[in-house]
Amino acid sequence: MKIKELIEFEKEIADLFEAGKIPYPIHLSGGNEEQLIKIFKKIKSRDYVFSTHRSHYHYLLKGGSPKKLKKMIMGGKSICINDPKLNFFSSAIVAGCPTIAVGVAWALKRKKSKRHVFCLVGDGVEDEGHFYEAVRYVDGHNLPCTFIIEDNNRSVETPKKVRYGKTEIKWPKCVKRYHYKCNFPHVGTGNFVDFSGIKTGYKWM
Repeated sequence: MKIKELIEFEKEIADLFEAGKIPYPIHLSGGNEEQLIKIFKKIKSRDYVFSTHRSHYHYLLKGGSPKKLKKMIMGGKSICINDPKLNFFSSAIVAGCPTIAVGVAWALKRKKSKRHVFCLVGDGVEDEGHFYEAVRYVDGHNLPCTFIIEDNNRSVETPKKVRYGKTEIKWPKCVKRYHYKCNFPHVGTGNFVDFSGIKTGYKWM
């Protein structure tokens, strides 16, 4: 999909939510179209993708049908999009997928498969022990798994400096990171000011 198509899809979902047509939790993507398109060009159709509560763009770029995705969202599955036919899985649980991704990668290695596992997570997942253990296992056993941190410097609207100070863990090569400014913050009403005094303005939700 092209950048315009991705943006138009999320805009439609946002409009439906604002109109009260979606009475369920949703998490929208936005601001990271270019980065994700570049990433997914390296992901083959046979590869596995594990995602988060914010998975609309991931699903579409993995080859998912916009019509099918919209139906899932309208049915209350925005934060848990799964499609086994596409080897695409997501979880609304923070750090819910990294350990599962490791298990799939381990099985692929045992089968001597050429498939690869990609696990996309937010920077908030870096705060979770499950992620650390998953990364350590993949790196230690040289498993066919890559973790991609989508770093928008927000976890429940709290920037990293507030969460854990100045120090950042230097992850091994199985972990990649890209930075972006998210168009749709997690929660709130009107204009929100977080603990660091950084203002993020949005009017929907």
